[in-house]
Amino acid sequence: MPDFVTTDVFDWAIKTATEKKQTDFSKVEFKTIDEGLCAQILHVGPYDDEPATVEKLHEFIANNGLKLDINDHRHHHEIYLSDPRWTKPANLKTVLRLPVKKQ
Repeated sequence: MPDFVTTDVFDWAIKTATEKKQTDFSKVEFKTIDEGLCAQILHVGPYDDEPATVEKLHEFIANNGLKLDINDHRHHHEIYLSDPRWTKPANLKTVLRLPVKKQ
């Protein structure tokens, strides 16, 4: 989240969304995660095409003196920027993030 999203802003957003959508958002959490050093890439297109984009990210990691650092505490993340219910598959945007460390 951007720095301007405080717990007060978060609480307001949950309250507003709950009222507007009449949906239970009580399980949504405001949480800070320190992911450490990561490499990421923006994937544009259908989810089925992500492996080719992940391969580009692996090439970047190898070519920049980095190596994957996936373990019990550090994981691959995907951040979905588009809503697949309303976006054509060719226009879907997803941030693909991999934890890395210097070699």
